Order: sequence, then C-alpha cells, then structure tokens
Amino acid sequence: MLTGRENYQRLLAAAKAGPRATTAVAHPCDASALRGAVEGAEEGIITPILVGPREKIIAAAAAAQVDISAYEIVHADYSHESAGKAVALVREGRAEMLMKGSLSTDEMLGAVVNRAGGLRTERRLSHCFVMDVPGHPNVLIITDAAINIFPTLEDKVDIIQNAIDFAHALGIAQPKVAILSAMEKINPKLDSTIEAGALCKMADRGQITGALLDGPLALDNAISPEAARIKGITGPVAGHADILVVPDLEAGNMLAKSLSFMMNADSAGIVLGARVPITLTSRADTVQSRLASCAVAALVAQRRRQIAAKGG
Repeated sequence: MLTGRENYQRLLAAAKAGPRATTAVAHPCDASALRGAVEGAEEGIITPILVGPREKIIAAAAAAQVDISAYEIVHADYSHESAGKAVALVREGRAEMLMKGSLSTDEMLGAVVNRAGGLRTERRLSHCFVMDVPGHPNVLIITDAAINIFPTLEDKVDIIQNAIDFAHALGIAQPKVAILSAMEKINPKLDSTIEAGALCKMADRGQITGALLDGPLALDNAISPEAARIKGITGPVAGHADILVVPDLEAGNMLAKSLSFMMNADSAGIVLGARVPITLTSRADTVQSRLASCAVAALVAQRRRQIAAKGG
C-alpha cells in the first residue's frame, strides 16, 4: 500500500527530466507567493519572470529570505497591470506558463480571458486538482472545484476534455473518467445522472476523445474495486477512475478539501483551457503542493511543446 506522496515524487521527477518552463509570475508581492516561484526554480522545474512592483518584490524576497538576483523582474505598478503584463509575456512568446502571485484569482483570470489581449481558446477554462491520497494507488484528478460554479452539459464537455488532455500530459495514456453523482442509475429526478448518461454517449460518438468514460457513478464505486464488485458494477472505469468529474463546484471543493484535511492528501491546482497552463497557488499550500503545482503545469507545457514540434 502506498503511504502517499510517491505519486507526487514521480510527477516531480518527470517535470525535472524535461527542460525548465519559463513562467510569468503575476504579482509575487508577499513571501508565500514569491517562495513558491523560487522553490520551483530551485528544483529545476521553472525559470520565473517576476512581474510586479519592483520594490515590493524585493521586500517580499527579504521577508522570505530568498535570493532573487538571478531572476528577471518586469515592473508593474499595481496588481491589475501585473496580470496584464504577465499575460503579455505569454503572447510575446517569452513565457509558456502563468503563475498566480498575491493577487486575486478573479483578477488573474480576468486578464487571461480578456478578449482584446488575453489567452482565450475555443475551450472553456476549467480547474483541476491533482490529489495524492495516502493508500490510493494512483493520483486522482478532480474537476472542476474552483472556476465553473454550476457547469452546463456543454461546459462539462470542455471540462472533461481539458482533464483528459491534462491526464495525457501526466503520462496516463487512456485515463478512466468517472462522472460522479449520488447514485449509479439514471434517475430523471437527479439532473447529474441524466448528464452523466449523455456525456458517456457523447464519448461513444467521438464528441469527447482520448479516454474511457462511465457514469453516473457514486464516489465509492468510482475509486473502490471492492465497492464496485459488491454493487455489481462492471467495466474498466468502475473502481479504477483516474479522473473524477463532479456535478458542480461545491461538490468538487468539498471533495478535494475532505481528502486534503481528513486524508492528509497533497493537492496541486491547475487551470486549463487557456493557451498556457496556469498555476493557482495558495498561502495555505504546503511546499510539496506548491512544487507539485509547478510540476504538473510544467508537464503540460512540455507536452504542448512536443505537439507543436510535431506540427500538431
């Protein structure tokens, strides 16, 4: 049985094995935000470009007791400008990742989705938590627990495809996707079961690709082979899910935080669907979680670089 963190160590090792990802760090003006960027650099995962008020960044470095002399600073007067200049670095081809510093998530993502100079794609933005749960054999990807509050069926197509592409970047060739609900049978009184059935049929018709989908599934029979066996649920996904698609943000947030605070799971957060991966680190994150967020985003950047090199 795994004790936890072995999966994260594998992700960190994979990220370190590739080239560093140049990362625009928006407004790293407190010790926690700046330390997260420096830790990623010291581990050989990223090369940060620090974007924000120069004096505040230097003061934050002193408070965090970290040396930032090797890193470029792009001055911006205030947080809104920091977000815009960080996004501009990506548009100019100077950065291939974004990292949120000590500004609000809304402010950061506002610059990303700006129609005039942002990083929008045809996909909807969505968030994934990557959870390394002690005793569980593989990492669990939970989506969406941070951005889409009440996603529509159309939204969930993008949310799932983002998560599948993300799983590929983590080295999962054919991820198993469980569409979660409170029960395993389609019930007209519970919308999440109807949507789960529709999403699985969409996958059958090629509207969602690159994974095996099943649902509706309750959490127990999505991740526990024994629970699936007892309930007589068969198929390759039941009991072996890699990706857990929750009905809404509240369910996802509660699930992820329950695993973190009750199961001592480590978590990494990433935003997908933009032109580059975006890490959303928090002051409450452990060093392990901050590094893992850098690592998974770097793996996405590496995969995109490989696809671009092949002309994909």
